Amino acid sequence: MQNAIYAQSGGVTSVINASACGVITACRENADKIGTLYAAENGILGVLNEQLIDTAHESMENIKKLRHTPGGAFGSCRYKLKSLGQNRLEYERLIEVFKAYNIGYFFYNGGNDSADTCLKVSQIADELGYPIKAVHIPKTVDNDLVVTDNCPGFGSVAKYIATSICEAGFDLESMSLTSTKVFILEVMGRNAGWIAASSGLASNNKAAAPHIILFPEITFDEDLFVAKVDSTVKQYGYCVIAVSEGIKDKKGDLLSASQQVTDDFGHKQLGGVAPLIAGIVKKRLNLKYHWAVADYLQRSARHLSSKTDVEHAYLVGHTGVKLALNGHNAIMPYIKRISQNPYLWDIDYAPLTEIANKEKYMPRDFISEDGFHITNKCREYLLPLIQGEEFPPFVNGLPDYVRLKKHKVEPKLAPFGTSA
Repeated sequence: MQNAIYAQSGGVTSVINASACGVITACRENADKIGTLYAAENGILGVLNEQLIDTAHESMENIKKLRHTPGGAFGSCRYKLKSLGQNRLEYERLIEVFKAYNIGYFFYNGGNDSADTCLKVSQIADELGYPIKAVHIPKTVDNDLVVTDNCPGFGSVAKYIATSICEAGFDLESMSLTSTKVFILEVMGRNAGWIAASSGLASNNKAAAPHIILFPEITFDEDLFVAKVDSTVKQYGYCVIAVSEGIKDKKGDLLSASQQVTDDFGHKQLGGVAPLIAGIVKKRLNLKYHWAVADYLQRSARHLSSKTDVEHAYLVGHTGVKLALNGHNAIMPYIKRISQNPYLWDIDYAPLTEIANKEKYMPRDFISEDGFHITNKCREYLLPLIQGEEFPPFVNGLPDYVRLKKHKVEPKLAPFGTSA
């Protein structure tokens, strides 16, 4: 009987631990087929550095609590494996660890870059002769994985952003006669405007916030933007704006990108577009403004997660284990929308070669003709994803989240990069 490794990768979400719960539960339900399930601490780095956690030491009660706990219970990382030709040592180290722990199954829970890492791990069988079943468990708040109808983690961010901008809109409207006229909320979204689009769900009439949404898919035109803000304030007395961190100018350059800072995936560090937009409003229209950055709050807000999203996250994890046990390698379980009204869905799977290193952008017919809002077609797509509430239990007025024991196994090998 072989063992398994589960790891979390990339930016975490409020429901990634629900996927962990699904994986661990499925492994325990199939204890006659999978021996020990190890969790790698801090993603693929935990495998390379042999920092493994024996999940058998966790009670089933605490594993169930993962379903309502935000963050990454086992730690995540931003680290992208190079190709076999570029760094053969990393792959040889993976095999060394896999052999030492009799690993036959690898479950990697992440987004686009994590799908690429999982694909590379899956290729060890062909390239280096070590049999492994590698399954990518999807997760990303950006909702930009291809094939899948939506990405676990996104529905909850969408619910949080739509709620937050709705509430901010009521606040701004109350004060707009004698105080602030413009409020700007910056949300995540490097290349795809799905999170920004979700703010549009709060706008159930033309007077309701948000009045303007700025998407990465639509080139930012300062003159058109200023004219839109001006006309909105004149019509309603105030203007609420949702802006994606990834909006670009006419040259195709990111408005907020720092040229000096990149993460380990090679992506430019974003953030800071809200004050930039606020500066334009002040300079061109001389209107009083406030701005905010949702940042980590939007992806960690488990107290307002979508029940639909939690169910998606749990089931892709649970199904991923069953697919591996059925002999599948280099695949990703994905969410398949069966019907719109009522919203019905199922889990299917697709090869990672169709998913890794690809991005799903907002379709143009999801964005209004003037480029500043969403269409009814987009609204119909988004609405089912924010449905339902699955609140965490509260103790003394605060959410009762779980911290696992994380029992670390004693290393069997020499540290990575040293000789035995």
